Amino acid sequence: IVLTGGDDRLWKTWGFPDGNILLTGEGHTDWLSGCCFRPSGTQLVTSSGDTTVRIWDLSRRGCILTLRGHSRAVRGCSWHSCGDFVASASMDSTSKIWDVNSERCRYTLRGHEASVNSIEFLPFSSTVLTSSADKTLSLWDVRTVSRL
Repeated sequence: IVLTGGDDRLWKTWGFPDGNILLTGEGHTDWLSGCCFRPSGTQLVTSSGDTTVRIWDLSRRGCILTLRGHSRAVRGCSWHSCGDFVASASMDSTSKIWDVNSERCRYTLRGHEASVNSIEFLPFSSTVLTSSADKTLSLWDVRTVSRL
């Protein structure tokens, strides 16, 4: 199964080798910039130009949570390997760590001087890697909200 998102505001799961569309999700009001399966495979996260991050339940075939807090387009998203946290990177020069269980932002990472274009949790750790249009990469310890 492959997951895609695009300018049409939709995410799609595709089955292979046939290449048929298995599921389609709609709800964002602008382009999708990122999408990622939860480690358990039961949910996915999407990020969008509409400034939101959304959690989707594949069995319910719909959005179960919309996370708001960025002031500009969200450029990327990532699940933590435990499945309880989602990270987002935004054109507002911040990244956020979201607690999916409490449905709130746990931390806001500040320090880049331009759009944060990607974010990724390092596997089985509390470290996040961000890349920015300010031409820097940063490693963050999300327990202390500090750069490493």
